[in-house]
Amino acid sequence: MSKQSIFGRISTLIRANVNAMIDQAEDPEKMLDQLIRDFTNNIADAEAAIAETIGNLRLLERDHAEDIQTAKEWGNKAIAASRKADEMRASGDTAGADKFDNLAKIALQRQISEEKDAKDAEPQIASQTETVEKLKAGLTGMKQKLVDLKTKRDQLVARAKTAEAQNKVHDAVKSINVMDPTSDLGRFEEKVRRQEALATGKAEIAASSLDSQFEALDDMGELTEVEARLAALKTGQGELAS
Repeated sequence: MSKQSIFGRISTLIRANVNAMIDQAEDPEKMLDQLIRDFTNNIADAEAAIAETIGNLRLLERDHAEDIQTAKEWGNKAIAASRKADEMRASGDTAGADKFDNLAKIALQRQISEEKDAKDAEPQIASQTETVEKLKAGLTGMKQKLVDLKTKRDQLVARAKTAEAQNKVHDAVKSINVMDPTSDLGRFEEKVRRQEALATGKAEIAASSLDSQFEALDDMGELTEVEARLAALKTGQGELAS
């Protein structure tokens, strides 16, 4: 995995607006679960890539240190060869002195080559060091984002369960209002009252009819008295009033 792709994935994930994604998701809980899986997988990939990058940096640093050490050793060899040449020239051994001077030159050439290798590696080491620091910071950001996601997910699940319970209560209350049992009792009570009123009416009618019968009986008694007196008159038993 290239550094560019690692940087791209890290910056994209860190910049992700989780709240906006939740608002747009049909199922926020599933969306967050998927995001958590993506972050976890990407963190694992990033850790592996960063470890590889750090390993390469450490190799560069080791090679750089070796180049510096080798350059120092060649410098010491050049000094030793030059001193030997001076000693031999002082003793009159010109040929021997020239030989060691040549060796000193070769050693200096090697020293220069090693120093150049070390110097050429320094910009790459600096760049790799900067990259590693950025990757580490990005990885830390991803891990914090993962913690935030898990917290957000837990909060969302708790809120969803609370909302679901509230909706069930509201639906139950609504259904009770729609099917109000007290209104049914009220209608039944009204029906009972009507039946009671009907019974009262019938009782009054019955009582009225009974009174009429007694009144008729009284009338019958009065007519009977009239008939008796009429019969007495006809038999001569009646007397004229003085």
